[in-house]
Amino acid sequence: MASKSGNVVVDMAAETQKIKDFLLTHHTEDDDGAKVFPYSLQVSRLADREQVGLYIDLNDVHEYDADLALIESALGDRAPPVHDALDAFIFQRVYMEKTQRAQNADGQVVENNDARKKYPPQLLRRHEVYFKSRSSDNVLSVREITAPQVGKLVTLGGIVIRATEVKPMGAVITYTCDTCGCETYQPVNGPSFMPAVNCPSRDCVESKANGRLQMQVRGSKFVKFQELKIQELSEQVPVGSIPRTMTVNVFGENTRLCAPGDQVRISGVFVPLLRSGFRQIAGGLVTEVYLEAHHIENVNNGGENVVDLEEEFTEEEIKIISQDDLYDVLAYSIAPEIYGHTDVKKSLLLALVGGVDKNADGMKIRGSINVLLMGDPGVAKSQLLSYVDRLAVRSQYTTGRGSSGVGLTAAVLKDPVTGEMTLEGGALVLADRGICCIDEFDKMMDSDRTAIHEVMEQQTISIAKAGIMTTLNARVAIIAAANPAFGRYNPKRSIEENVQLPAALLSRFDLLWLIQDKPDREADKKLAEHITYVHREGREPAKEGIQPISMNLFRKYMTVCKRKNPVVDQKLSERLVDTMFTSPRILLGAIRMATALARLRLSDTVNFNDIEEALRLMEAAKVSLRSERDGPAQRIQTPMDQAFAVIRDLYITGGEQPLPVANIMVRCAARAIPEDAVQMCLESYQDNGVFLIDQQKRVIFA
Repeated sequence: MASKSGNVVVDMAAETQKIKDFLLTHHTEDDDGAKVFPYSLQVSRLADREQVGLYIDLNDVHEYDADLALIESALGDRAPPVHDALDAFIFQRVYMEKTQRAQNADGQVVENNDARKKYPPQLLRRHEVYFKSRSSDNVLSVREITAPQVGKLVTLGGIVIRATEVKPMGAVITYTCDTCGCETYQPVNGPSFMPAVNCPSRDCVESKANGRLQMQVRGSKFVKFQELKIQELSEQVPVGSIPRTMTVNVFGENTRLCAPGDQVRISGVFVPLLRSGFRQIAGGLVTEVYLEAHHIENVNNGGENVVDLEEEFTEEEIKIISQDDLYDVLAYSIAPEIYGHTDVKKSLLLALVGGVDKNADGMKIRGSINVLLMGDPGVAKSQLLSYVDRLAVRSQYTTGRGSSGVGLTAAVLKDPVTGEMTLEGGALVLADRGICCIDEFDKMMDSDRTAIHEVMEQQTISIAKAGIMTTLNARVAIIAAANPAFGRYNPKRSIEENVQLPAALLSRFDLLWLIQDKPDREADKKLAEHITYVHREGREPAKEGIQPISMNLFRKYMTVCKRKNPVVDQKLSERLVDTMFTSPRILLGAIRMATALARLRLSDTVNFNDIEEALRLMEAAKVSLRSERDGPAQRIQTPMDQAFAVIRDLYITGGEQPLPVANIMVRCAARAIPEDAVQMCLESYQDNGVFLIDQQKRVIFA
């Protein structure tokens, strides 16, 4: 091992002894002032085979000896001195017991080093050593890890987009000679190796027997291996660039610690990929690199083990979240630069919190709240989606034209390591237990949009491709935005005609909001003042009595809210039953929003105000969808309209053609419609060319 300057040789024996002293003597103090030796306890558990991994925090190493902390620059070596120190310590402890038993049996002294000389240390080693980087080290993105970091311990931040199955990888290959029976061991230091062919034993070499080696699988040593694919976070990607990815190799106890979609921080050694044989020759001087993981921290699960609010929030933060109008403050804190849309922001807040999932006897009722924003261009639908994507702890953002059915659900790819067909999760799988924002929802192809139906209700994705039949979890809340099919929303058409989305898909949204840009001089003036202030000051104008909450505090409070699982008692259930619902999905949506409101209060039960607020939001969304097409059924008809309705009914039901005017007069008189109104109706519709009246006073429809 060399020093920092790279030209001073360090005594390996002294360094090994220094590491042993650190493992045995480093201590901390507990709350009672007693000394705690964390690493000595871990080593004891390793020797007793109660533990496999030894986890060393470089903060402790730097505190103990700054020179010893330079070991992090030598972790790229295949045999760092910490392994030798542990081998010596554990071997000495185990074989001391064997020696004592042998001396008690026949009085002979057993040489401890014989076994260590006979077998390679990797074969005898039953422990794994992992290092955690110092807290002062910067978390780097994929594009920030370059050639100077090769062989050093770095911390990588990103999102897991693919994780292979855990498979055994050979660490030490054992061979047996078919001539002399001698055992030969070959340590493997990469993903591939060149098998040994000829026996290297003294007997075969001296006799020139050229014994052939046979691989012994049972005598070989294998370790658990998993490959991860890490992608840059969206905020780490420069404008106009494509997100970069990096391969992370995970061994031993660090496997199965994360899944696709998890945002992670991984401490590991940045090393080149070693090839053997012709592949290394063909590769030339250019080599592939990967990260050998030492410590994996799942950012999405941060803070979930904290129970008390006092331990998680500061006094100032507790004062902020203890406001009486916290519900309104949280809603205002969602994209405060966007003017208005208060109820829309409240519905997005409930989608971020989510309701309570129900799993009873195999039947699952989702708790995720789906929201669809429809309306004219330029009403900030995309801005709201973009802000929610940045605000959510776990989220994915995509667009209709930029997404395919495979990109949303899962793709079948060939594993580069094993060559087998594997699944790589799409946007909905990566956003599991989070939010998936889909902009331009109406531009998506019908064949791709059908892949969302199962996710929005069953919260799963069923795959039957390339011999792979499985079901993936996609417990995600979908927030979508759609533009009208005709440029602007036509109030004389229905929702299906305006947005051109099937009714089966629309019914899966708990809230459908129609945001229209209606001409209103006063409202337009206030909007213009708000926009100019934001453009000039770079922030939202101050609102009396309300101060928006910071994004970090918002995320922390959402994490605490999601731990609650409120229930609806019997009296409130009767209130829901008495409310008129057109379908079971609407009733379930009201329950989900009520439980989300209870979560915002950190309550274990739903109260009456939660039910009323959920019903108010549903009614407000319904009112926003009410179009002029629904108007004639509610306004009072004029006598002319009533007369034409009689003529139309006679034509449709009677089947009489031509239709005598006398019959029309009789039917209208029976409904108390004035005769002059009937005459005006006949003249008006005749002038408009709807029908003709011949000389025999008969109505002939055109």
